Amino acid sequence: MEDAIELAGQQGVDLVEVAPDSKPPVCRIMDYGKFRYEQTKKEKEAKKKQHSVRSKEVKFRPNIDEHDYQVKLRHVIDFLQKGCKVKLVIFFRGREFIHPEFGRNILNRAVVDVAEYGSVEMYPKSLGRTLQMTIGPLKSK
Repeated sequence: MEDAIELAGQQGVDLVEVAPDSKPPVCRIMDYGKFRYEQTKKEKEAKKKQHSVRSKEVKFRPNIDEHDYQVKLRHVIDFLQKGCKVKLVIFFRGREFIHPEFGRNILNRAVVDVAEYGSVEMYPKSLGRTLQMTIGPLKSK
């Protein structure tokens, strides 16, 4: 071990422990600063190639007016065109939950309206006082 440290000192480089868990531990004589620089460059390059899926949420009400529906639908289409997943949420207040079919009708209508931009990934699911579904962007060929 002392011989390796002395040899590294003579060459003006570092003695780096590569595999400390192995028996015996494996060491290399190298320029540690250059090694770390190349390692961080590889990590940055790998991060660039990663693709993260963003998710957006648009809330509707069961008694939404036509104009409000169209505005929210435009937002959904914009998100899908940008490649984001969109979660559509129908929130029921008070006694509105007596008629969950109103919420399902709105979600079904939204699916038909955005069919050319996205497809359903998670069908409507009732969670507490909300009704949720997820629409993902269409895969480009």
